[in-house]
Amino acid sequence: MHIKQEATERHTLSILVDNEAGILARIAGLFTARGYNIESLTVADVTENHAVSRITIVTKGTPAVIEQIIHQLERLIPVHSVNDLSARGPHVEREMALVKVAGTGERRMETLRLSEVYRARVVDATISSFIFEVTGTTEKVDTFIGLMREMGLVEVARTGVAAIARGNELT
Repeated sequence: MHIKQEATERHTLSILVDNEAGILARIAGLFTARGYNIESLTVADVTENHAVSRITIVTKGTPAVIEQIIHQLERLIPVHSVNDLSARGPHVEREMALVKVAGTGERRMETLRLSEVYRARVVDATISSFIFEVTGTTEKVDTFIGLMREMGLVEVARTGVAAIARGNELT
């Protein structure tokens, strides 16, 4: 007997929560307790009075697993709303990374040329290294980092995905 496995899909979840101590730990604990992986997580205050935060989580799972995650998140008391931006339709995702690259001579010049192609900004420079700021989709950031590995990558710091639905409705 052959059982067909459902494919896992990448989903970006936007969760609006009360801005209170412990909520991030509760949400992360929900994922951990059920064996779900968080690929990216960002949190930021999104209201003028600092009462509400947006948690953006990127995870992978089958459609049934994603649906289960959403229902479990919706049951948490300080959660106002959970939106699966991936299922909802058009949305904008961006990630930022700081990328430190060491090199001299021709390699240094090639690193600068490549950074221009990816619209990476030089935010710090020494005689032997650069720190670039690159912003874009996760795929763009991954590709830039991959290229920099060949040029003398030293270190990377990434923000995680920030995402928001297109259109005039609150998500």
